Amino acid sequence: MEKNLNTKSPSLQGDGRFVQLAPHIRSKETVSKIMRDVLIALVPAVAGSIYFFGMNAVIIYIISILCCVLSEYAFQKIAKKPVQIGDLSAVVTGVLLAMNMPAGIPWYVPAIGAVFAIVIVKEAFGGIGGNFVNPALAARAMCMLSWPALMATYLNPDGVAAATPLTIIKEGADLAQLPSLQRMFMGDIGGVIGETSVLLLLIGAAYLLIRKVIDWKIPVIYIASAVVFLLLFGIDMNTIPYEVMGGGLILGAFFMATDYSSTPQGDRGRIIFAIGCGLITALIRTKGSMAEGVSYSILLMNVASPLIERFTKTEAYGEAK
Repeated sequence: MEKNLNTKSPSLQGDGRFVQLAPHIRSKETVSKIMRDVLIALVPAVAGSIYFFGMNAVIIYIISILCCVLSEYAFQKIAKKPVQIGDLSAVVTGVLLAMNMPAGIPWYVPAIGAVFAIVIVKEAFGGIGGNFVNPALAARAMCMLSWPALMATYLNPDGVAAATPLTIIKEGADLAQLPSLQRMFMGDIGGVIGETSVLLLLIGAAYLLIRKVIDWKIPVIYIASAVVFLLLFGIDMNTIPYEVMGGGLILGAFFMATDYSSTPQGDRGRIIFAIGCGLITALIRTKGSMAEGVSYSILLMNVASPLIERFTKTEAYGEAK
């Protein structure tokens, strides 16, 4: 989540990249305040992942955060740009990337993913506010392509490798193997470390909504449209709760699909963006070879955001034809 509110942001410097026609809305919010709120919202899920996965989760968080912050610091020093690690955006990227890692992942995977997220996805495109896709999700996609076996090996909280609920459904296995919905809601299941507890993620999401850091439209419409399309594509109604609570749908909808710099700004654009995410997620889960589709759906719609903005932007006041 990155918002162009800092006075050092390119959106306020008049270099033509993000400046739009008047009227402009001024806000007392800063990037660091928003990032601080996001980190506060992530605390319950982070604490839960450490509770369930122990020291493995702690190590992943430390490596991911440190590599993100140090990569940003080093790049900005080498490029002779103002060092902006104090805005906490690199910390947020590190936390989100770590939350998208399995508990048993080797240390070098989140380390390389963190450098990729910051240097290639974020800083190479101008830094905060310039990235056109979510850095943490782009890094996760890169890691999935580079180390597919490692990224698909999920541990239960007891340390035993096991198929995730979505994999069980995807492979048509005996549904009796599915964990109880109560376990899924609490987070006592296998998966990437930050996505398993729906309860803790929703607590964080409620905080962001109350603080008005995010708008409800994208996450709510994303999840609702995913459910509708899953049903249309033949998913049994009895497995819909698993589709919603399993995988990264809750994490992605509230904490990644709402990234400021890579999603449309207008209401119509956000609705189209959210429906597109839901459609692609359902298509991948039902027609693709993967059991999960949240990461790729958000990334694809991030790429489509400029086009959505172009066709949904409102006319500026006083603009002549």
